[in-house]
Amino acid sequence: MVSDFFYPLIGGVENHIYQLSQCLIQRNHKVIVVTHAYDDRVGVRYMTNGLKVYYLPYKPFYNNTILPTVFSTIPLIRSILLREQITIVHGHSSFSTLAHETMHHAKTLGIRTVFTDHSLFGFADLSSILTNKVLQVSLVDCHHIICVSHTCKENTMLRANLKSSKVSVIPNAVDSSAFTPDTNLRPSSSDEIVIVVASRLVYRKGIDLLIGILPKILRKYPDVKFRIAGNGPKEIDIREVIEREGTEDRVALEGSVNHDKMRDFLNSGHIFLNTSLTEAFCMAIVEAAACGLLVVSTKVGGIPEVLPSNDTQSDIMILCEANINDVFIGLCNAIDRIQIGQIPNANEWHNKIKNWYSWSWVAQHTEIVYDHIITQKSINLTERIYKYTQCGFVSGFVMSFVAMLAYLIFILLDYNQPRRLIDLSTDYSKEDFE
Repeated sequence: MVSDFFYPLIGGVENHIYQLSQCLIQRNHKVIVVTHAYDDRVGVRYMTNGLKVYYLPYKPFYNNTILPTVFSTIPLIRSILLREQITIVHGHSSFSTLAHETMHHAKTLGIRTVFTDHSLFGFADLSSILTNKVLQVSLVDCHHIICVSHTCKENTMLRANLKSSKVSVIPNAVDSSAFTPDTNLRPSSSDEIVIVVASRLVYRKGIDLLIGILPKILRKYPDVKFRIAGNGPKEIDIREVIEREGTEDRVALEGSVNHDKMRDFLNSGHIFLNTSLTEAFCMAIVEAAACGLLVVSTKVGGIPEVLPSNDTQSDIMILCEANINDVFIGLCNAIDRIQIGQIPNANEWHNKIKNWYSWSWVAQHTEIVYDHIITQKSINLTERIYKYTQCGFVSGFVMSFVAMLAYLIFILLDYNQPRRLIDLSTDYSKEDFE
């Protein structure tokens, strides 16, 4: 497993890598995680069940990703892949420089590669155009791609010009044992209704929509309170609205909430509000539904695939268009339902989420992908160069040059540091850590 995003960061990609790794270990696979250093967390660390994590001595350059250099990571990545006798490299996140570079080096060594895309991108702005081109040249010689929703699959296929047969959909999951309902933690709906928000306070998460509806809801419903978990640059805008409206006693900014306390935070509310502007698969609404909260969410990306909604006569999620007026109407409908006692059956929905979204199921289907690609022959340098030339004249030429230069560097390293002199790592089973 390779990504710039891993513990101690907390997020969807980080949780996905950790939970999938643990389940694969339970299924008797050897799994290691490769990421970059976080402050003084450098070197090799061991996590639950002997999950081995390499924190490489590279500092993040931008947005928690390392500086893209391609060649400077070759010696260390080569040593790890050979020392650990890796047969499959699984990269995560389109944003991750380390994932793309490690996959590139693995292909040079003849190792099979898999990539999981967790995000949706546009096609018009400069940032998206550059990212999409990098994704295209990175995935053109990748053995298989996994997406977390059907919407994400369509988006990735268009961005990277991929065939449908090369892309599978395996959704995220939730640790249902960590998100159990407890209605005793929330106040009686006859006294007050609590709306909870758990999100990074950034533009992409639709915080401007939250800021727009906040004063309108508080004016219309005097018995409604908000609890907002998360931090980010939009926090100051929320504080300005709270001070302008004089509602400090009704809107609580909780800051960053630790993952082990998120269950209690969710159970303190009746309604979970998600205002994302783009989302491939929203883990937060699944965790909220597992706790029995009524979910109000914008109808964007892969969210309609995640839970049954009001469109299917469900009582767990209300979908809204991504504008202030529609979100306001949807949230008002949710509040009115709570006031008249139309509250989702928490235990019933917890059991449904437990059956629908299981990490063991995700690991089982990921294992099927691994079994499929391990039977495929590795792609040699000539085939890779041919595939790169299909990506456009400029990018094809650049990537062909990079691939040939990387190949020469590997030959030099094989001469300078022969593979037979690299000590193989000692493998530990999960029983050794019990």
